[in-house]
Amino acid sequence: MNKILLILVIFFSHHLVAQINAPKYSNEFLNIGVGARSLAMSNAVITSTKGAMSGYWNPSNLANTTNDIQIGLMHAEYFAGIAKYDFGSIVKKIDDKSSFGVSFLRFGVDNIPNTTDLIDAQGNLNYDRITYFSAADIAFIGSYGRKINEFLSVGSSVKIINRTAGDFAKAWGFGLDFSTSYKKNDWALAIMAKDITSTFNVWNYKLTSEMINTFNNTGNELPQNGVELTLPRIIFGASKNYELEENVHLLLEINADITTDGKRNVLLSGDPFSIDPHIGAEVNIRNIVYLRGGIGNIQKTPDLTGNIIYTIQPNLGLGINIKGVNIEYALTDIGDASIAEYSNIFSLKFNLNPE
Repeated sequence: MNKILLILVIFFSHHLVAQINAPKYSNEFLNIGVGARSLAMSNAVITSTKGAMSGYWNPSNLANTTNDIQIGLMHAEYFAGIAKYDFGSIVKKIDDKSSFGVSFLRFGVDNIPNTTDLIDAQGNLNYDRITYFSAADIAFIGSYGRKINEFLSVGSSVKIINRTAGDFAKAWGFGLDFSTSYKKNDWALAIMAKDITSTFNVWNYKLTSEMINTFNNTGNELPQNGVELTLPRIIFGASKNYELEENVHLLLEINADITTDGKRNVLLSGDPFSIDPHIGAEVNIRNIVYLRGGIGNIQKTPDLTGNIIYTIQPNLGLGINIKGVNIEYALTDIGDASIAEYSNIFSLKFNLNPE
């Protein structure tokens, strides 16, 4: 009897999942990265990120917070300023073994003209009927990290997601991340499990009669209310810190993102698993000046003759630490290294109640 019940549960669970939309690149705005340091190192930072950015990258690293309170801020603009990307976080140390943090992230395009009512019922153009709306993706992240022993720490994050496209479409979502870090001597290892329980977005569409007619006249399928799943992504990281000379250190880190949502154009592509490796480096001079670089976004593309070639995206950056205030800069690219222009990214971290 128990076996029959188990088979029925598996069958109906599979049938339910089949009715849920799990598209590739769902909630992809959460995978762009935050902080100029991280973007300069091609997002190969899950073992080495500390402080205010840890809630996003690796909540287990919150356990290594040395300051009472730290705040992190970032603003970036993409596509000639059309899209704006903002991030803010605050981390509070609880005791010698644990810390918690709260983060906010928004990627959006504002002031989009809505011309659906541009032409009135008599066929006349009336530009006063143009209205404007925003399409924005927002995430609130609460994180906690705790040391298990001298070398091992664990952490988790709770994500609440809100996605909107004006008054036409809205979604609320919820997800969980878990991570663990192991550090000994100059070596560090980390595992970050993002959307480990499959993050969901519940979509609700509000379509006017004009929109429905437009969809039908253009042969497009009407969007339906439903649940969109973001499938898990597992990130493995390893790093080593080298002492080049007194007060000069070199950090090398490699991360590998394992996605589970189908075949992607990455270095190791498969279905459903794809592996995207990326490498970062940082030179630390007296804990004041930081020189950074990274290689990521490794893709296979055909050239003019049809042969497959590999392309990479290099990134560069600089950081300055002055009395607990970290000013960070990155020269990076949201897409590829071919036709898109590079972006200048700045971020700031500063401590409150410094020791």
